[in-house]
Amino acid sequence: MILTLSEPGDTTAGLVVPRLTGPCLWWDPASFPGESRITASLVGGERRIVLTTGGVPYDLGQVSAIWDRRPGQPRIPVVVTDPAHREWAASTAAELLEGVWASLPARRLPGRREDVRLAQNKLVHLARAAELGFSVPETVMTNDPAELAPFWERTGGELVTKTTYPADLTLYGERHHAYTSAADRRHLRSRHRLRHAPAILQPNVPKAVELRVTVVGERVFTAEIDSQAGASTRQDWRHYEDSAERYRAGKLPGEVEARCVELVRSFGLSFGALDLIVTPEGEHVFVDLNPNGQWAWIEDLTGLPISAAVAEWLAA
Repeated sequence: MILTLSEPGDTTAGLVVPRLTGPCLWWDPASFPGESRITASLVGGERRIVLTTGGVPYDLGQVSAIWDRRPGQPRIPVVVTDPAHREWAASTAAELLEGVWASLPARRLPGRREDVRLAQNKLVHLARAAELGFSVPETVMTNDPAELAPFWERTGGELVTKTTYPADLTLYGERHHAYTSAADRRHLRSRHRLRHAPAILQPNVPKAVELRVTVVGERVFTAEIDSQAGASTRQDWRHYEDSAERYRAGKLPGEVEARCVELVRSFGLSFGALDLIVTPEGEHVFVDLNPNGQWAWIEDLTGLPISAAVAEWLAA
């Protein structure tokens, strides 16, 4: 049985699940413990884990592959009203789920959760990429305001800043995403604020195009993004200007493609989304690794058969 962990209505999971043959289950952990039941037992040295959802029991020992796509967090029923009790119940539910996933010997995409967490750390994956031979920009991660001005001077004022963790921020009731941003003299004047939270400082690497490289097992899918064609996407293409012509299937040099696979594999992962810059001189510069990055939009805009590759990996 193939187990897909994701929220209901997830369009990306919807591209893959219909391609799977044989027994499969799409389940959202957010339905636990309120709407689903889990019983893990150890009798005579034999372990058994049963998930009951929709009134149907599933023996998780029969799971051959797990797609950890976009699982929700345990959701406590509304009848539990006391905040302390709700927090306690959520912690115990999360602890049981963590034990369940660690206990199953199934293959995983993108990988074991502890490996995914490590690979997502920018300090770790930038250093690993450099070790494997990628060109990596000079990088400083710091909350020391005294570091900002010297770095800005070293780059001739061509400096960009990034967050160390890709989390959204809610301000005054509105959700915001921290994009890569250019730093100018105005930021130098307010550099004292850096002490409150660390940031990543890098030189602004010149771009001919940018690449989103999706690795599924040993297969590599490269999307070319003409980020410099629009003002809002020049620093960060995730601003997503509406122009399908700016996204097309691309190709990597063989040694760079092999390096992408090796980077993902080095973390024990079976999937990874890498961001690269191609400079005007044709150099490929490593930017980022997202161990569970989005890809449905790539398939939609370029026709790259990523959903088929994910389904084939899960069913292999």
